[in-house]
Amino acid sequence: METVPQAEQFIERAGFTACLTDTRRPGPSLYVAVCGRRDAILPRNVQKDPECSQTWTLKDQVMRRGRFYYGKLGRRSAMFVAPRMIPYFNALWGMRKRAEKEHLSRAALAVLKVLRKEWEMGTADLRAESGVSDRKTFLKTMDGTALREVARCFLDGAGLTIPGELARVTGLSRPEAGLGNRALVKEGYAVMVEQGTYLLAGFPGKLRSTVAALYERRLFVESTKNRRS
Repeated sequence: METVPQAEQFIERAGFTACLTDTRRPGPSLYVAVCGRRDAILPRNVQKDPECSQTWTLKDQVMRRGRFYYGKLGRRSAMFVAPRMIPYFNALWGMRKRAEKEHLSRAALAVLKVLRKEWEMGTADLRAESGVSDRKTFLKTMDGTALREVARCFLDGAGLTIPGELARVTGLSRPEAGLGNRALVKEGYAVMVEQGTYLLAGFPGKLRSTVAALYERRLFVESTKNRRS
């Protein structure tokens, strides 16, 4: 990956992505995409590494174009979020409107005002459009939908998620991540291979069999180690 349009296409396709993480951490990464290899590892001296420099340059250029959100969400480090995923992340980590003046700077409030005017549907309007008049029920529905869609976005890219992985990538708690994944199973979008491990239902049969075999082998190796210890 070398150009800003390529970086933006990657972010849009991934839905959300970290910037400077390598293959030792789960989840999509702009740095790994720039490297173009699965074994990309950040060097100790990132200042002199050309791939790190290219990633950082692309990050700055994408931010200047203003088409994607970039910042910290939940307990995670900063990440890019595509516009289609912003409503779901906002439902999970967003701030109540009455608390905005207390926690946001004047500049941030000005930007937020413009964003709302441009594309955001107000909560009251959304409740009216959806027909869910009860505020508590509406917020609970939004949270559940958000968990499911964040889990769907991650599983679309990864194809498979193991225990704790979705939580580490997104900053969700493990119970929240589990709720999102189980919602995908309920609608037939994913299958549960074992407790905490979910596989995209659309995977080809041969690949699904391979993944299942790998996990059976992993469980066997772990049980052997436990018996020896």
